[in-house]
Amino acid sequence: MKSVRAMKKVMYSGLAALFLGVLLSLLPVAAQAQCTMCKTQVEASRQEKDGYDTTGLNKGILYLMTIPYVLIGTVGYFWYRHSQQKKKTTHG
Repeated sequence: MKSVRAMKKVMYSGLAALFLGVLLSLLPVAAQAQCTMCKTQVEASRQEKDGYDTTGLNKGILYLMTIPYVLIGTVGYFWYRHSQQKKKTTHG
């Protein structure tokens, strides 16, 4: 009897911790994901209000971020294709 209560207590506390973790992960958090120069430029343009479009800066960051993934994916595709052709020729 005592071990069943202890097991239920552990289960409920684990579920409560999991629920709390999921809830906290859904809260918005301000990200500091820009390089120093980009951050300085954006902050300066906000203070000056000179009409600088920050969406272009964000699109440029996303563009630079996607290039390595495209290159690695292309190399991986050709590597996979080459290995499949090699298997076909060795197995008959």
